[in-house]
Amino acid sequence: MDVIFERSSVGQEREGFSMEHEAVATRSLRVGCRGALPLDARIEPWMKRCLSSEHLFDWVETYGSPLNLLRPRTMRRNVEELNAVARERELDFRVFFARKANKCLGLVDEAIESNFGVDTASENELRQCLRRGVPAKDLISTAAIKSDSLIDLCLEHQICIAVDNDDELQVVVNRANEVGCLARIALRLGGFWHDGAKLPTRFGFDVDRDRDLPQRLTSLPVRVEGIHFHLDGYLAEQRVSALAEAMKWVERLRAIGEPVSFIDMGGGFPMSYLDEPRQWAAFWEEHRRALLGERASLTYRGHGLGLSVERGRVVGEPKMYPFFQRPVRGDWLVGVLDTLIDGKKIAERLVKLNVQLRCEPGRSILDGCGMTIARVEFRKQNAEGDWLIGLSMNRTQCRTSSDDFLVDPILVPKWQPSKDRQRAPAMSGYLVGAYCTESEFVSLRKLNFPNGIQRGDLVAFPNTAGYFMHFLESRSHQFPLAKNLIVDSHPVPSVCLDVIDE
Repeated sequence: MDVIFERSSVGQEREGFSMEHEAVATRSLRVGCRGALPLDARIEPWMKRCLSSEHLFDWVETYGSPLNLLRPRTMRRNVEELNAVARERELDFRVFFARKANKCLGLVDEAIESNFGVDTASENELRQCLRRGVPAKDLISTAAIKSDSLIDLCLEHQICIAVDNDDELQVVVNRANEVGCLARIALRLGGFWHDGAKLPTRFGFDVDRDRDLPQRLTSLPVRVEGIHFHLDGYLAEQRVSALAEAMKWVERLRAIGEPVSFIDMGGGFPMSYLDEPRQWAAFWEEHRRALLGERASLTYRGHGLGLSVERGRVVGEPKMYPFFQRPVRGDWLVGVLDTLIDGKKIAERLVKLNVQLRCEPGRSILDGCGMTIARVEFRKQNAEGDWLIGLSMNRTQCRTSSDDFLVDPILVPKWQPSKDRQRAPAMSGYLVGAYCTESEFVSLRKLNFPNGIQRGDLVAFPNTAGYFMHFLESRSHQFPLAKNLIVDSHPVPSVCLDVIDE
């Protein structure tokens, strides 16, 4: 794995950033906005160039606020990190990009160019991929709800369908009989046993209750090509338990003549938005102290971020993605593949079984691929004297199911400080959005602006390509959706609209 990260560093050198230059550029970008307890984002060289570009304000003026900037090429580095782990183990392996993580078609084009597949979660996602020229063999449909028209589209193009339940299977069978073809399917499984308990999930056939499923398939117009599962959370050990059971199902299905060729372990590959574990630990330690009244609050009106106080004790779990974690991506996959079961590594068992291992990461292969830019529209104080900084965006445009985006934004002043301009007074406050509700906070964390912040400045949210841009975006109040620009950063940043917005 050291080689992979060294390769990434060399790539940064090629992009014109020495390590020293990069460190200086990063410090200068961060100086304008820091959390009351900083959580410093990892920032890619291409992001630094865009944030320093003389054209950044023109892009926002032309395309509106908020504005999403994406560099699809960075996906290639992340996928290669996973591929390298598999190659070292001589494992047949294929990454399928989970397109639900970001709607931009520039990412689909990158998948075609870089030869990895695409996991689609809706009929529109699938149709768009077909129009862009993704081959049927490089597509899978894992939609949670599959309409007749989606199933018909899969049958027409012979795209593999991850079948989740008996009702869905029956629809696939009925439509296949009607058009006179075999359906290519993967059986989605759930209810795996781990540490003496079943892993809870709302997806898939239960591995115990539905053990008769292989026998029920023998007379149906389906061809079982794979086993599929997706587990919540990020524990490698749970994937090991699921893979062990999935391999048993491969053998059972092959015994009745089904040509099972792959196991798809879904997504949930962890990534980290921060480089500094001490910042992450310090934030939660001090946040707990603040909830107990032992220090000033770090959040608006003492928002708990999933935690609360009962009888003098902090209880609950953070309602939050783990913005710092280790291991991530390739190292995490190593932990899965090198785990021993009955004296043999998972990777070795997969090789012996002659089965391809597939996965469907979204967030982790979009690491470093995008950022969101918003314009400051106002500053005001509320009745309690807190400063509120209004951004021309709403919270759904930088949010997932987490309570907050626990990464320090970057402030880009409209007028750069100089000897001729008096420095604005320092201030602290909270970022609020455009929806007309009391809960409309883009960030609940208290942020410090040592050089002030003014109308017309820009605020950048780093590393938002994975889910944050599009997963919950809404047009409430009839606000337009954010435009998405594809960035070419050589030799200087230039942009074009993603096809999804044309």
